[in-house]
Amino acid sequence: MIRISNIKTDIDNRGKYMEALQEQYGLSKDDILEYRLVKEAFDARKSYQNYVYTVDISLKDEDYFLGKNHRNVSFVKDKEYRFPNFASNLMKPPIIVGSGPCGLFAAYFLAKNGYNPILLERGSMVDERVKKIHEFWRTGNLDLNTNVQFGEGGAGTFSDGKLTTNIKNERTMPVLETFVKHGAPETILYSYQPHIGTDNLREVVVNMRKEIIDNGGEVLFNHFVTDIIHENGNIKGVIVNNNENIYSDNVLFAIGHSARETYKMLHRNNLIIEPKPFSIGLRIEMLQERLNESQYGELKNHPNIDVATFKLKYHSKNNRSAYSFCMCPGGLVVASSSNDKEVVTNGMSYYSRAGKNANGAILVGVEPKDFGSDHPLAGIEFQQKYEKLAYELGGENFNAPIQLVGDFLNDSLSHDIKSVKPSYSPGTQFANLNEVLPNFVTTTLREALAYWDNRIEGFAHKDNVLTGVETRSSSPIRIVRDKTMQTSINGLFVGGEGAGYAGGIMSAAVDGVRMAEFISIKMEQS
Repeated sequence: MIRISNIKTDIDNRGKYMEALQEQYGLSKDDILEYRLVKEAFDARKSYQNYVYTVDISLKDEDYFLGKNHRNVSFVKDKEYRFPNFASNLMKPPIIVGSGPCGLFAAYFLAKNGYNPILLERGSMVDERVKKIHEFWRTGNLDLNTNVQFGEGGAGTFSDGKLTTNIKNERTMPVLETFVKHGAPETILYSYQPHIGTDNLREVVVNMRKEIIDNGGEVLFNHFVTDIIHENGNIKGVIVNNNENIYSDNVLFAIGHSARETYKMLHRNNLIIEPKPFSIGLRIEMLQERLNESQYGELKNHPNIDVATFKLKYHSKNNRSAYSFCMCPGGLVVASSSNDKEVVTNGMSYYSRAGKNANGAILVGVEPKDFGSDHPLAGIEFQQKYEKLAYELGGENFNAPIQLVGDFLNDSLSHDIKSVKPSYSPGTQFANLNEVLPNFVTTTLREALAYWDNRIEGFAHKDNVLTGVETRSSSPIRIVRDKTMQTSINGLFVGGEGAGYAGGIMSAAVDGVRMAEFISIKMEQS
């Protein structure tokens, strides 16, 4: 195949990349045997504002075309991903703990290749999970095992379903293709900002679960792994709900970043756990229309332009870094607590991104030295301190403390909602968010807001709403694993975001595929 990049169309001709390619390179339809769109990106600079494409094509006479030494043209060789093994005999099925992206993809690839995995999830299946989460958002009645953090699909199921990633890995395309096969929009295969949306994700995870079962796997919900069974340095199985033993010589913990009880259990079993950096901060919420106008000007309502997003960074005077995270266009700020008497926020968007508000986390990095303890789980206690404080200031009923940006910058209490109506449920309570987080975080955020307002006009608009607190951007620990993805206990694998090896849906899913490969290799060698 020949890869051609930097193919441009104006906004009115979005999607007409093949016409632009043929005109630019003097090709006819008859010259092209097949083609595949690799990437679509939008150049939002006001002096350009056009779409830029990368396309792979197969030509009748590729040598002649390449011999012309065109710019932005290269030869690419298709690389077909292959799973290393297919189960050669009946073996004791591997156990996968956690049905987030890492666990789900590990179970899926193992099942497709004959290993009959047993997938254990502490929470409920999606349909039941949706009911319990909506009840929590409506009434404040929290289920500790089924919530935004726990349940089928993991925390990502109730997010924007963003698939952007900085990793370059041969497993990325198989992961994307698997998503599409099970109901995700095909645009994720080439979009510069691929997202599935929480509505589509809820269908995708169910369809993947059904195929796991159809291929010999087993998926068990409301199965909370409360301990492990190991002898002489070898894993033998797990204990579920404190009373049921399930045996296997290969166990993968693909837990999420909020699996605090599981962290403690693994630490009690002497796995090597290290504290790692993470981030804490707030959710900022603004009018999507105002953001669109700031980014696109007169073109803000053009039908061929997606709603505006932002991705921002700032390095402060006190040598701290702030950044935006998990931006949700046209989305909601959602209650994401998984523990009693703790308030945690996150963002969520449906695929259409048609909501009135945009929101995103604005976070400041936290280092292990900030925890005030050398204990490997000290980061959890650090998170909990501020989640509990947010719960108290919110009214001790899972309402979240909020403050208008103008008042946050002036260190004063807000009294009235203005043009931006907060979307968080069950409800909100005015509080001074400068008192909800460490001083180094709030000081850095105030600097960052002023800086970002110069980059995106209206970002720090006085009516914008801040909601606290956002503390679960990533895991506060890393469980040490070797080159075969195993821990100090032979046969006990760890992976994904909760173990400290991923930072989003895509990287966690890719890590899950890698885990499946290593599990299959070990099982074939046993």
